[in-house]
Amino acid sequence: QLKQHGASLTNIEITEQNIKAFSAVAKKYDIDYALKKDPTTDPPHYYVFFKAKDKDQLQPAFKEFTAMTLNREKRPTIRERLAQAQEQAKTQHRQREKVKTKDREVAR
Repeated sequence: QLKQHGASLTNIEITEQNIKAFSAVAKKYDIDYALKKDPTTDPPHYYVFFKAKDKDQLQPAFKEFTAMTLNREKRPTIRERLAQAQEQAKTQHRQREKVKTKDREVAR
């Protein structure tokens, strides 16, 4: 469909894990793209095709996309955070005072 518009096309390669994140960024910047799967390779590669006139919109979109993926890689996983919380709970000293006072009032 993009070829039918008469514009020259450019493409990039993308991994399967990043398709959904890239789609969200492309939608935000209103970029017209087509996704093509290359089944001849194992694991399959995905190619994203753009119209060449969208290059002005691509640069900020790619900056945001790469920043988002780098932040995701730097962030610790849920399992790591859970292990840290368990270690912290083990080392934390519970400081509760046991108060044993009884009021012996006559309620009438």
